[in-house]
Amino acid sequence: MKEFELKYGCNPNQKPSKIYMADGSDLPIEILCGRPGYINFLDAFNSWQLVRELKAALGLPAVTSFKHVSPTSAAVGLPLSDKLKKACFVDDIPELDASPLACAYARARGTDRMCSFGDWVALSDVCDVTTAKLIKREVSDGVIAPGYEPEALEILKSKRKGNYNIVKIDPAYVPAEQETKQVFGITFQQGRNNFKIDEDLLSNVVTENKTLPDSAKRDLIISLITLKYTQSNSVCFAVDGQAIGVGAGQQSRIHCTRLAGSKADTWFLRQADKVLSLPFRADIGRPDRDNVIDGYINQNEEDVCADGVWQKYFTERPAPFTKEEQAVYLATVENVALGSDAFFPFSDNIERAYKSGVKYVAQPGGSIRDDAVIDCCNKYGMVMAFTGMRLFHH
Repeated sequence: MKEFELKYGCNPNQKPSKIYMADGSDLPIEILCGRPGYINFLDAFNSWQLVRELKAALGLPAVTSFKHVSPTSAAVGLPLSDKLKKACFVDDIPELDASPLACAYARARGTDRMCSFGDWVALSDVCDVTTAKLIKREVSDGVIAPGYEPEALEILKSKRKGNYNIVKIDPAYVPAEQETKQVFGITFQQGRNNFKIDEDLLSNVVTENKTLPDSAKRDLIISLITLKYTQSNSVCFAVDGQAIGVGAGQQSRIHCTRLAGSKADTWFLRQADKVLSLPFRADIGRPDRDNVIDGYINQNEEDVCADGVWQKYFTERPAPFTKEEQAVYLATVENVALGSDAFFPFSDNIERAYKSGVKYVAQPGGSIRDDAVIDCCNKYGMVMAFTGMRLFHH
């Protein structure tokens, strides 16, 4: 297949639209089901690069959940605790632990479930049956992987009345070193960002505390590779083998950190006993539960504990999860990793990161206020590495 005609571009009025190889060669993909659109393919090709790099860097199956050309999360295939299984809505899958790929999917899809609604999924490895079963029951636009077990493929093909987008990519495909795109009829060209992210990038530790355990290195690598494919400016919190909060596309660095930190806090709070024991009505579906849990934790648009409201969701009225209770819970959080795609211009980012349990930081460095940022890390006993490499992505 040398080209594929799309229904339209980013919006229905943008026609005609297609994908093709500029050199006339075959596309490195097969469309096994559905008809992916323009934005679907943007998500597919960016997300595939992310999981391919995570697998190469850490040697573990990797999965990411993408929405609007940025990851909501990315994770590697580590086992889940019982509480995390329940928070990710996968505690009913007894065979989960036997599939590292399914564990990676459960983590990635379960991190920010509201933002992952209608996502695109990328798998680093051949899709197995357990992973396919998990994908089938979530609201999702499509999946890309290097292959699919026959039974797994049939499971996915039955999704969305047979119209679920399933893409197989050639794992041996290597793109050209130069890439181009057009903006306002003007062609831009640049070298591909083939910069390798691994442990060597974390060798320049600039803080007084220089103890960087293997688990922290793993989480910082996950954070940085996630940022490499996140719309800038961006900051990523990670722990236990997964990205738990991504702040993408903000003009101010501190807004990136606040956004990522608030998502990380919500992820931690979802695992609190008070949240895990919410008495949902049996007829409340998974997406609605996500929205209600978010409302219960963040107390935003709707007070789900209020009289006349709780009856819509619960069998009995739950006690509110007060800000004081949440603060006590979050005070127990520790050893979180944080990556930034560019330097921190002010120490306020470190102050905000500390509130979400950050202990390890990786950022390029190079600000005129580096000393203030280092001093703030030292105040809290943090470990910070200067990578010397910016990771902007637009």
